[in-house]
Amino acid sequence: MKIGIIGLGLIGGSLFKDLKKDFDVIAVSKSQSGENIFKSYDVLKDRDLIFVCAPMNKTLAVLDELDKILLPSTIVTDVCSLKEFVCNKKYNYKFIPSHPMAGTEHKGFENSFEGLFKGAKWVIIGEKSDNILTEVIKYLGAAPIFTDAKSHDEAAAMISHMPMVIAQALMLTAKDNPLALEIASSGFRDMTRLALSNEEMACDMVSMNHKNIEKAILKLYKSVGELTSGNYPEKISELKKLRAKMFLK
Repeated sequence: MKIGIIGLGLIGGSLFKDLKKDFDVIAVSKSQSGENIFKSYDVLKDRDLIFVCAPMNKTLAVLDELDKILLPSTIVTDVCSLKEFVCNKKYNYKFIPSHPMAGTEHKGFENSFEGLFKGAKWVIIGEKSDNILTEVIKYLGAAPIFTDAKSHDEAAAMISHMPMVIAQALMLTAKDNPLALEIASSGFRDMTRLALSNEEMACDMVSMNHKNIEKAILKLYKSVGELTSGNYPEKISELKKLRAKMFLK
């Protein structure tokens, strides 16, 4: 299988490092150079599968460029954390929007690594099916999850975009209290890790998904009220069981 990757940041770089062991992989990158890394999209003409790992604000332009050169049989996917905005146009190639639920607070090729996707969920927009994209996702150790774009964006706001905004808000709230900053320890550090998120990606998330983020924050406010209104120990015990079920499988 011939695979192409556009963009060698954290996601694209990790894909490149993982897949080159067993597949014919080339990449297109403006910032990186080396073996099997090129500058022009033309080298992607013969690829079977292409991962577009550009920032969200540049992804539509990349998809349009690929439309000029790819064969109708080529499968193209993006890795953006929002999906509705890429689903509004048809292309000559086979476009399957997707989103790997993996990453760190760091960015760039220098922070990419093999195994980033192992054990992760990988959302695919569309009906459940088997193709070379799902084959590669499973090879990476990730589990395909199929849904529609609207549901994805609402869920992403709840478990990814809102937590990032909350982490940033926590830092903003504490920044004017010198004692709080001095005594802050592991709990505050872990709660605010997402405040370090890639600035370009964070801006795209907030500007492009703000309505869903606002709805999620209102639901969070309601949940805080429910916790403080009584039966706190019982509710915390229930939530601990839910979290264990989600993450300790």
